[in-house]
Amino acid sequence: MRRRTFFTLAAVPALLTACGPGDLSGGPEPQAKLSFRNRLRIPPLAPSTVDKDGVRRFELTMQRGRTELLPGKPTDTYGFNGSYLGPTVRARRGETVRMVVRNELGEQSTVHWHGMRLPARMDGGPHLPIAPGATWSPQWTITQPAATSWYHPHPHGATAMHVYRGLAGLFLLDEPGGPTLPSAYGVDDVPLILQDKNLAADGSLAGDPLKGTFGILGNTVLVNGTYDPYLAVESRRVRLRILNGSNARMYDIRFADRRRFHVIANDAGLLNAPVEVDQVSLSPGERAEIVAEFAPGEQVVLRSIGGSADIDAGDLDLLKIVAAKQLKASPPLPDRLADRHIDVPAGAKVRRFKLNGHDSINGQEMDMTRIDEVVAAGAREIWEIVNNVYSHNFHIHEVAFRVLDVDGAPPPAYATGPKDTVFVPGKSTVRLAVEFGQDTDPNWPYMYHCHILRHEDSGMMGQFVVVPPGTESVVPRVLGAHAGHSM
Repeated sequence: MRRRTFFTLAAVPALLTACGPGDLSGGPEPQAKLSFRNRLRIPPLAPSTVDKDGVRRFELTMQRGRTELLPGKPTDTYGFNGSYLGPTVRARRGETVRMVVRNELGEQSTVHWHGMRLPARMDGGPHLPIAPGATWSPQWTITQPAATSWYHPHPHGATAMHVYRGLAGLFLLDEPGGPTLPSAYGVDDVPLILQDKNLAADGSLAGDPLKGTFGILGNTVLVNGTYDPYLAVESRRVRLRILNGSNARMYDIRFADRRRFHVIANDAGLLNAPVEVDQVSLSPGERAEIVAEFAPGEQVVLRSIGGSADIDAGDLDLLKIVAAKQLKASPPLPDRLADRHIDVPAGAKVRRFKLNGHDSINGQEMDMTRIDEVVAAGAREIWEIVNNVYSHNFHIHEVAFRVLDVDGAPPPAYATGPKDTVFVPGKSTVRLAVEFGQDTDPNWPYMYHCHILRHEDSGMMGQFVVVPPGTESVVPRVLGAHAGHSM
């Protein structure tokens, strides 16, 4: 196998032999060469109001609908405040936000704020179900630096289907006084939500997200829900906030002409300095912010290049970027973006997590009543993720972490910023320096899990609580029948 741009892979099974029934079934052949005839949809910014108590209020309604994912062929879908995907929530560090979430799906779900540092009672994991017709109103103060986060359902056993049907949206965090970067939303600061779907000839969603080794690896890639898209740009430099919102597929992203661009942020915020590259790799749930430069009148295709992982397959065109004949000037990128360091002290606690098959961690499937780990507030630890089989990745709620190494080798420079999700190649060990927050609650857990959603739903997930330092040994490892917990 050849070396990946992101991490070095050990031997992994080939896609078609590993995936089995359900991974590529139920639809036409993988997408043909695109003609880029549809203008890229930009998710609208979510409106907000400021309540009398000074809290910024956003309202999101989970609902069913029909969406033309393929032109002229309506598909049954789910969305927030619409038939597919959701609006982009945007807030600032220091603000207190209240998210008023109403469930009109006709079935139970949850909403998880992926990448957000917040109390466990507000996190939206599987212990916080929203019944049909009910409303959930979590509230928290944003204390973390600027980042591209997102929101999606997290009901245990049903996450893959709910996300696949369209329930996802971006949650952007700004920081007053931050570096000067492209920031006109939808103009030179553009979200790109990448998702692959198995679309049948009639446009319906086909395939079963809970079958096969990885679930869905679709035959059609949508960007912001747009098939065959192009993006018209009018500025010389454009910031692209890229989210891998797919259930399982990995994307190795580069421009067709191999032009170089700068990575300015990972999942959990800005890098300390821009890193120039010609390719980035994102597994499900990961984000990257890049800044690319364009010349007047040019056109270039953004692509995903087939690599050696068993969760990507073949070369895929994603989006054509069409530059105006006259482009507005853009300020140069700052040499420094942040001053953030996630280090661990000498003698830091080390925790090891073994990923087995697709349904367990450390030999145990997810148990909603079991606390797997107890962590002291403010701790900095080393987590070792040991993958004994095919490709996985690993997401930890609430935290930010830095990738220390993959099988002893450091990650590439562009992947050294703050993260919350990491690709774990087959037959490899990834070590993380993990930074925990200050919100404590022995009764409400956070999750850690594989973000390949078929694996998460099958039980490749554990949970931890954050408690005051010195109380770790007295915390019960079994959750009581707390109000709101789904047991």
